[in-house]
Amino acid sequence: MTADQSQTRPDAPRVSFEFFPPKTLQASFRLWDTVQALAPLNPEFVSVTYGAGGTTRKLTHEAVDAIHKNSGLTVAAHLTCVEATREETLEIARSYLDAGVRDIVALRGDPPKGQGRFTPHPDGFADSCELIAALKETGDFRIRVGAYPDTHPEAADADADVAWLKRKIDAGADAAITQFFFESDAFFRFRDRCDKAGITAPILPGILPIENWTSARRFAASCGTVIPAWMDEAFETAAANGSEDETATRIATEMCETLRAGGVDDLHFYTLNRPTLTRDICLALGVEATPDTLGRVA
Repeated sequence: MTADQSQTRPDAPRVSFEFFPPKTLQASFRLWDTVQALAPLNPEFVSVTYGAGGTTRKLTHEAVDAIHKNSGLTVAAHLTCVEATREETLEIARSYLDAGVRDIVALRGDPPKGQGRFTPHPDGFADSCELIAALKETGDFRIRVGAYPDTHPEAADADADVAWLKRKIDAGADAAITQFFFESDAFFRFRDRCDKAGITAPILPGILPIENWTSARRFAASCGTVIPAWMDEAFETAAANGSEDETATRIATEMCETLRAGGVDDLHFYTLNRPTLTRDICLALGVEATPDTLGRVA
């Protein structure tokens, strides 16, 4: 069987994956192992994040370049407005174009550690809309942006999040990827508000396979994600009987199946560079592994 002969069920979703850049040699091996494990699932694209405050800018560029050159996957590079001038940011964008990378996830970005709120660089982009517009003028990029089914901590309300997303789409963004959420209804309500606002661009739900509930819960609280009581109870029970991975796989798979039943065709997984749960969920959804571009089979 060749790499383009898919075994995937006709009703299976299209998938994409997010990775983060490695900071150590050991982490580099883990990233590449993750890429190799998930490439056979034929993702539409994979993305590589920036660290908070733009701290992994160089590492992100190196990881994007390595995955692009060695995996055959479509790679989307995260690009933010944090701690950089306009010219520095656009220089990075032009280097991606030169390398053949035309997919960008354009974000305002989180402020550097210790800073309470985002403050634009004096010579930088004021917000993601300015960044998106400049990228559109710089080259033929496919631009994806962030979206928030649960209200962003800095937003006045849920409608403000939708209005901001519309500004980003109007500035030139092609699609959006949501922050992770824990209940499918949060996505459906957000999608309905976007429809009402006239947003027609694709919106990909972001899915977080939960490797560690304590860490996931802490992160969710920091970014405004609503934490349902039933999830606390489910993972408390799972911790008591040693079934955390099975519980995480079941919860994520059931939510993805509900999203699929509600008309969602694309799912974006936040892998945290740990492929096992993501792969298991995708397989449960009917996304079957085929030989990847490196000639291996998962």
